[in-house]
Amino acid sequence: MPWFVWLLTAAALGAAEFFTLTLFFGLLAGAALVAAVVAGFGIGLFGQLVALAAAAAAGLVIVRPIAVRHMAEQPLTREGSDALIGKRAEVMQEVTATRGLIKLSGEEWSARALDESLVIPVGALVDVMAIDGAKAVVYPCQLLP
Repeated sequence: MPWFVWLLTAAALGAAEFFTLTLFFGLLAGAALVAAVVAGFGIGLFGQLVALAAAAAAGLVIVRPIAVRHMAEQPLTREGSDALIGKRAEVMQEVTATRGLIKLSGEEWSARALDESLVIPVGALVDVMAIDGAKAVVYPCQLLP
């Protein structure tokens, strides 16, 4: 019953993948499953090892780089307060280094100036540089003439 040994090996490698999340052990577990199927068809140990090596090589050389690249990509859309960064807003109350109020995406937000020496007057347009807790960190717009 060599197929059973391969299934146990696949389960152990799957458990290792669960704890490491490297995608290395998971691909080896898949290769062990391939070897279990080959063993189930009655092919000898050499054929099982060849199947294991071929499946592991295919997974590690072809699948893993593609999966790692996809996991490293940033999401295409920003959500929540991150989506407000880079937006333009209008000053409702004078904005200083510590306090102020802006109208951002139809809502009123407390704000502070990015540059502590700036005082941004009411009615000025500002760009949101960051969100710090519940405050927007803003800087006056540099409008092109």
